[in-house]
Amino acid sequence: MKRLELKFLNELGKIVTYSLDKPIEPVDPIAVNTAMDEIITQNAFTSSGGDLLQKHSARVVERNVVDVELA
Repeated sequence: MKRLELKFLNELGKIVTYSLDKPIEPVDPIAVNTAMDEIITQNAFTSSGGDLLQKHSARVVERNVVDVELA
C-alpha cells in the first residue's frame, strides 16, 4: 500500500507527519505544496508541540508485507 506523508515543523522545531492512504498517482508536487501551505495558513492541525509553522518535506512511501507461513 502507498501512502503520502506530509511533514511539517511545529513550534518546538519537531517534525510532525500526517499520512494519506492511496494517493492519486503520479503525485502532483504543485498540488501537494499548495495543500501544505493551506494547512499551515488555516491552522488546520495542531500537535503536542504546538501549531505547524512550516513545511519540512513530503514523500510517497510504499510498504510491502509478505506473510511467512509457519509450519
